[in-house]
Amino acid sequence: MTAGWAAVFSFPKVSFDESCNTLRSEVRSFLDYQRLNGGFTPCADCWVSAASPEFSQALGAQGWLGMLWPKQYGGHERPALHRYIVTEELLAAGAPVAAHWIADRQSGSQILRFGSEAQKLSILPRIARGECYTAIGMSESQAGSDLAAVQTSAVKNGSGWKLNGRKIWSTGAHFCHYMIVLARTSPADGRNRQIGLSQFIVDLSLPGIEITGIRDLAGSPQQFNETLFENVELPDDALLGTEGHGWQQCMSELALERSGPERFLTTFICLETALPAIAQYADDRRAALIGKLYANLRVLRRMSLGIARLLQNGETPTTEAAVVKEVGTRMENEIITDLRQLLSGIPAKDLPEGFPTLLRDAILHLPSNTLRGGTTEILRGIIARQLGMR
Repeated sequence: MTAGWAAVFSFPKVSFDESCNTLRSEVRSFLDYQRLNGGFTPCADCWVSAASPEFSQALGAQGWLGMLWPKQYGGHERPALHRYIVTEELLAAGAPVAAHWIADRQSGSQILRFGSEAQKLSILPRIARGECYTAIGMSESQAGSDLAAVQTSAVKNGSGWKLNGRKIWSTGAHFCHYMIVLARTSPADGRNRQIGLSQFIVDLSLPGIEITGIRDLAGSPQQFNETLFENVELPDDALLGTEGHGWQQCMSELALERSGPERFLTTFICLETALPAIAQYADDRRAALIGKLYANLRVLRRMSLGIARLLQNGETPTTEAAVVKEVGTRMENEIITDLRQLLSGIPAKDLPEGFPTLLRDAILHLPSNTLRGGTTEILRGIIARQLGMR
């Protein structure tokens, strides 16, 4: 079985050189300064729930957004490992990165790969400065796991396209400037519903767009949104990439969405914050639990780093990304489950200030971890198909 898996999945080994270590120290110093001077309060699920345009712009000023992109588009032409280090440190610190996260992680890369020269020059430099934010426009109420069932349509008219439909679970759409929308541009083929889909860069300030917040368990009214498009007039150059190639473009985008360290570090800040208190009450049971969590995190990090190397080499590791996302989601939940045991018997007075709120918010956000970027069932189907099991 091990040999079979090795033939299917590729997670190349990655080593950090001195430039990586120097960068990590710089990011940690920056985060310490920001935290100590009131720049942010650490939180779980920070890449979804904590948006600070000021913090995003500070990262842009450091050159830590658009790190992989060509300099002509505002980027910095740095290695994928450098970007991985920055994102890993931001997540581990619980920093407020939600404003720019999707734009820097995937939308910008989509525009760089498939966009026109005008789209690249107009949007990418603003993302790299931390001034432009994007939302994902894939899921619909009847087309979440079954993405090919999208009903949102874009019909050609004299000067461009007319967009109609609804998107749901649009993270951060209420503060974003653009949404990359997957829409049907020609009728579905009964034999292959993936045909006839296209992607559009939609300016969210256009008339006919209504964004409504969806209140989550933590009480936030606008972490997720439903976005309505009613006769929205799009210019011809809103089309991203090639008409009818939306499905293929989305699949390459999902590899970026599923493979990063946010897929297993969302709740890490809870564990790190609680460790000093846990250490005061160390025993064999707690040591075993910490050891298990540490080992699992190390393995996931190794796999995620391997994907960063594959992406740097120009590959599209769709199945490897599905593995990291599926295992990582379970790891995020496992951290919270094990924390309940680790903290059992520890007086509240010995816990860090603000920890109960941190843990509460993490628990309330847990259900969404298994949904965004693909449900567990869908991910397992992708993996099984690659293994020849379906």
